[in-house]
Amino acid sequence: MAFVDVQFPPDISYGSSGGPEYATDIVASQSGYEQRNVNWEQARARFNVAHGVKTKAQLDTLVAFFRARKGRAYGFRFKDWTDYQASQVSIGTGDGTTTQFQLVKSYSSGAVTETRIIRKPVSGTVQVYKDSVLQSSGVSVDSTTGVVTFAVAPTTGVVITASLEFDVPVRFDTDRLSARLEAYGIHSWLDIPLVEVRG
Repeated sequence: MAFVDVQFPPDISYGSSGGPEYATDIVASQSGYEQRNVNWEQARARFNVAHGVKTKAQLDTLVAFFRARKGRAYGFRFKDWTDYQASQVSIGTGDGTTTQFQLVKSYSSGAVTETRIIRKPVSGTVQVYKDSVLQSSGVSVDSTTGVVTFAVAPTTGVVITASLEFDVPVRFDTDRLSARLEAYGIHSWLDIPLVEVRG
Protein backbone atom coordinates (compact mmCIF):
# COMPACT_ATOMS: atom_id res chain seq x y z
CA MET A 1 0.00 0.00 0.00
CA ALA A 2 1.38 3.42 -0.96
CA PHE A 3 1.13 5.47 2.21
CA VAL A 4 2.74 8.76 3.21
CA ASP A 5 3.02 9.33 6.96
CA VAL A 6 1.74 12.90 6.89
CA GLN A 7 -1.43 14.30 8.47
CA PHE A 8 -4.19 15.95 6.47
CA PRO A 9 -4.48 19.61 7.58
CA PRO A 10 -6.41 19.37 10.89
CA ASP A 11 -8.01 22.81 10.53
CA ILE A 12 -9.72 21.53 7.36
CA SER A 13 -10.61 18.13 8.80
CA TYR A 14 -12.33 19.93 11.68
CA GLY A 15 -15.18 20.91 9.37
CA SER A 16 -15.58 17.49 7.78
CA SER A 17 -18.49 15.08 7.93
CA GLY A 18 -18.46 11.29 8.02
CA GLY A 19 -17.90 8.25 10.20
CA PRO A 20 -17.93 4.43 10.20
CA GLU A 21 -19.53 2.46 7.38
CA TYR A 22 -20.41 -1.22 7.01
CA ALA A 23 -21.32 -3.39 4.04
CA THR A 24 -24.50 -5.42 4.56
CA ASP A 25 -26.43 -7.37 1.94
CA ILE A 26 -30.18 -7.58 2.58
CA VAL A 27 -32.36 -10.12 0.81
CA ALA A 28 -36.11 -9.67 1.34
CA SER A 29 -38.56 -12.52 0.71
CA GLN A 30 -42.05 -12.03 -0.72
CA SER A 31 -43.47 -12.36 2.78
CA GLY A 32 -41.39 -9.44 4.00
CA TYR A 33 -38.86 -11.41 6.05
CA GLU A 34 -35.24 -10.42 5.60
CA GLN A 35 -31.91 -12.22 5.48
CA ARG A 36 -29.04 -9.90 6.38
CA ASN A 37 -25.47 -10.84 5.53
CA VAL A 38 -22.67 -8.91 7.24
CA ASN A 39 -19.79 -8.59 4.77
CA TRP A 40 -17.41 -6.62 7.00
CA GLU A 41 -16.68 -7.50 10.62
CA GLN A 42 -14.91 -4.15 11.02
CA ALA A 43 -16.21 -0.75 9.98
CA ARG A 44 -14.49 1.30 7.30
CA ALA A 45 -14.70 5.05 7.74
CA ARG A 46 -15.71 7.55 5.07
CA PHE A 47 -15.43 11.32 5.26
CA ASN A 48 -16.12 14.39 3.17
CA VAL A 49 -13.91 17.43 3.75
CA ALA A 50 -15.56 19.82 1.30
CA HIS A 51 -17.23 21.90 4.02
CA GLY A 52 -13.97 22.20 5.94
CA VAL A 53 -12.57 24.63 3.36
CA LYS A 54 -13.42 28.11 4.62
CA THR A 55 -10.60 30.40 3.46
CA LYS A 56 -8.41 30.97 0.40
CA ALA A 57 -5.39 29.85 2.42
CA GLN A 58 -7.12 26.54 3.23
CA LEU A 59 -8.02 26.13 -0.42
CA ASP A 60 -4.39 26.60 -1.44
CA THR A 61 -3.26 24.13 1.22
CA LEU A 62 -5.81 21.55 0.09
CA VAL A 63 -4.87 21.84 -3.58
CA ALA A 64 -1.19 21.40 -2.74
CA PHE A 65 -1.97 18.41 -0.49
CA PHE A 66 -4.17 16.80 -3.16
CA ARG A 67 -1.50 17.25 -5.83
CA ALA A 68 1.18 15.80 -3.55
CA ARG A 69 -0.96 12.70 -2.94
CA LYS A 70 -1.77 12.48 -6.67
CA GLY A 71 -5.46 11.99 -6.04
CA ARG A 72 -6.23 8.43 -4.96
CA ALA A 73 -2.64 7.21 -5.34
CA TYR A 74 -1.25 7.76 -1.83
CA GLY A 75 -2.78 7.30 1.59
CA PHE A 76 -2.24 9.66 4.52
CA ARG A 77 -3.27 10.35 8.11
CA PHE A 78 -6.60 11.97 8.93
CA LYS A 79 -7.82 13.33 12.26
CA ASP A 80 -11.45 12.38 12.81
CA TRP A 81 -12.46 15.07 15.31
CA THR A 82 -15.46 13.00 16.40
CA ASP A 83 -13.32 10.01 17.38
CA TYR A 84 -9.57 10.47 17.89
CA GLN A 85 -8.89 9.47 21.52
CA ALA A 86 -8.79 6.32 23.61
CA SER A 87 -8.46 6.30 27.39
CA GLN A 88 -7.16 3.46 29.53
CA VAL A 89 -8.12 0.82 26.97
CA SER A 90 -6.90 -2.72 27.56
CA ILE A 91 -4.37 -3.90 24.97
CA GLY A 92 -3.42 -7.21 26.57
CA THR A 93 -2.36 -9.23 29.59
CA GLY A 94 1.21 -10.23 30.36
CA ASP A 95 2.27 -13.86 30.03
CA GLY A 96 5.95 -13.50 30.86
CA THR A 97 6.94 -14.04 27.21
CA THR A 98 5.10 -11.60 24.94
CA THR A 99 6.81 -8.23 24.50
CA GLN A 100 4.65 -6.70 21.75
CA PHE A 101 1.02 -5.58 21.97
CA GLN A 102 -1.20 -3.92 19.38
CA LEU A 103 -2.96 -0.65 20.26
CA VAL A 104 -6.74 -0.93 20.01
CA LYS A 105 -9.91 0.92 20.94
CA SER A 106 -13.04 -0.84 22.16
CA TYR A 107 -16.63 0.22 21.48
CA SER A 108 -19.28 -1.34 23.71
CA SER A 109 -23.07 -1.32 23.46
CA GLY A 110 -24.88 -3.64 25.84
CA ALA A 111 -23.27 -7.07 25.63
CA VAL A 112 -21.59 -6.35 22.29
CA THR A 113 -18.02 -5.02 22.04
CA GLU A 114 -16.20 -4.24 18.82
CA THR A 115 -12.42 -3.89 18.97
CA ARG A 116 -10.80 -1.52 16.51
CA ILE A 117 -7.11 -1.87 15.66
CA ILE A 118 -5.26 1.43 15.96
CA ARG A 119 -2.37 1.55 13.50
CA LYS A 120 -1.70 5.28 13.39
CA PRO A 121 -1.26 6.62 16.95
CA VAL A 122 -0.16 10.25 17.18
CA SER A 123 3.48 10.40 18.17
CA GLY A 124 4.03 11.65 21.72
CA THR A 125 0.46 11.03 22.91
CA VAL A 126 0.64 7.35 23.86
CA GLN A 127 0.79 6.51 27.57
CA VAL A 128 1.24 2.85 28.48
CA TYR A 129 0.30 1.39 31.88
CA LYS A 130 0.98 -1.89 33.65
CA ASP A 131 -1.66 -2.59 36.31
CA SER A 132 -2.63 1.12 36.13
CA VAL A 133 0.98 2.28 36.73
CA LEU A 134 2.31 4.60 34.01
CA GLN A 135 5.46 3.27 32.36
CA SER A 136 8.02 6.01 31.79
CA SER A 137 10.80 3.75 30.50
CA GLY A 138 11.34 0.30 29.03
CA VAL A 139 8.54 0.64 26.50
CA SER A 140 8.36 2.05 22.97
CA VAL A 141 5.56 2.73 20.50
CA ASP A 142 5.75 2.46 16.72
CA SER A 143 3.62 5.37 15.46
CA THR A 144 3.36 3.80 11.98
CA THR A 145 1.94 0.44 13.11
CA GLY A 146 0.52 1.03 16.61
CA VAL A 147 2.65 -1.75 18.10
CA VAL A 148 3.79 -1.30 21.71
CA THR A 149 7.07 -3.04 22.56
CA PHE A 150 8.38 -3.71 26.05
CA ALA A 151 12.11 -4.19 26.66
CA VAL A 152 11.18 -6.91 29.15
CA ALA A 153 8.05 -9.03 28.79
CA PRO A 154 5.34 -8.09 31.35
CA THR A 155 4.89 -10.78 33.98
CA THR A 156 1.96 -13.16 33.89
CA GLY A 157 -1.37 -11.59 34.80
CA VAL A 158 -0.26 -7.96 34.46
CA VAL A 159 -2.97 -5.92 32.73
CA ILE A 160 -1.62 -3.60 30.05
CA THR A 161 -3.62 -0.52 29.12
CA ALA A 162 -3.00 2.58 27.05
CA SER A 163 -4.31 6.11 26.57
CA LEU A 164 -3.66 7.84 23.27
CA GLU A 165 -4.70 10.00 20.37
CA PHE A 166 -4.82 8.46 16.91
CA ASP A 167 -5.33 9.22 13.23
CA VAL A 168 -7.23 7.25 10.60
CA PRO A 169 -5.29 6.01 7.55
CA VAL A 170 -7.24 7.27 4.52
CA ARG A 171 -6.90 8.22 0.87
CA PHE A 172 -8.80 10.55 -1.42
CA ASP A 173 -11.69 8.71 -3.06
CA THR A 174 -11.50 10.87 -6.16
CA ASP A 175 -8.88 11.79 -8.73
CA ARG A 176 -10.51 15.14 -9.43
CA LEU A 177 -11.23 18.26 -7.39
CA SER A 178 -13.64 20.87 -8.72
CA ALA A 179 -13.63 24.33 -7.16
CA ARG A 180 -16.28 26.98 -7.62
CA LEU A 181 -15.84 30.73 -7.16
CA GLU A 182 -18.67 32.01 -4.95
CA ALA A 183 -17.39 35.58 -4.65
CA TYR A 184 -14.05 37.34 -4.79
CA GLY A 185 -11.69 35.39 -2.56
CA ILE A 186 -14.38 32.87 -1.57
CA HIS A 187 -14.30 29.37 -3.05
CA SER A 188 -16.32 26.23 -2.42
CA TRP A 189 -15.97 22.54 -3.19
CA LEU A 190 -18.95 20.32 -3.88
CA ASP A 191 -17.46 16.99 -2.88
CA ILE A 192 -14.08 15.85 -1.52
CA PRO A 193 -14.50 12.25 -0.35
CA LEU A 194 -11.98 10.32 1.73
CA VAL A 195 -12.09 6.62 2.52
CA GLU A 196 -10.25 4.61 5.17
CA VAL A 197 -7.58 2.22 3.92
CA ARG A 198 -7.00 -1.13 5.60
CA GLY A 199 -3.72 -2.83 6.33
